[in-house]
Amino acid sequence: MMTKKSLFIWETIGLFFIFFAGSLLHFVFDWTGSWRPIAWLAAVNESTWEHLKLAFWPGLIFAIVEYLFIGRQVKNFCLGKFLGLLAMPAAIILLFYGYKAVLGTHNLALDILIFFLAVALGQWLGYKVMTARSKGATANRLGAIGLLALTIAFALCTYYPPHCFLFEDPNTGGYGIENKHSGLSIMPAIVPRRPA
Repeated sequence: MMTKKSLFIWETIGLFFIFFAGSLLHFVFDWTGSWRPIAWLAAVNESTWEHLKLAFWPGLIFAIVEYLFIGRQVKNFCLGKFLGLLAMPAAIILLFYGYKAVLGTHNLALDILIFFLAVALGQWLGYKVMTARSKGATANRLGAIGLLALTIAFALCTYYPPHCFLFEDPNTGGYGIENKHSGLSIMPAIVPRRPA
């Protein structure tokens, strides 16, 4: 069985991996020349949703690596990872809109601090759940289903964004990958584009 100290070390490594990998993902879409097949992974605009992806995808990748090495030795692994990956975007949303309501604008240094704190909260919550008394196989299965649901949502909503404030790019007023000429949402790269 995995010791609490060893698991704490894993989660701390995860915190820094998620933070630095997520920071890089902010630029990957531009670095690839706006390559549409990478849009599910990288931020494609400045909407809140696209910034939530920066925590989710590195967090999921790290969780998969963890599962391969230690997952079978840890109680409540899937449940802990699901709750941790759910807490990260929730914290980003609450803290970002909270300070923005107070200050009336956003601040890059605060945005970076919020990102770090949200990832730390998610990793800590995951650690606490995984070191708690076993919640049973059903709870772990629900955690796995929750992870799958989050994965589907984060994979699809860049291509098919709902028209609500979380998905709106404050710089352009657009949503997801959008056809700037017609205002219509464009399908993923595997579907032919509509003419402009």
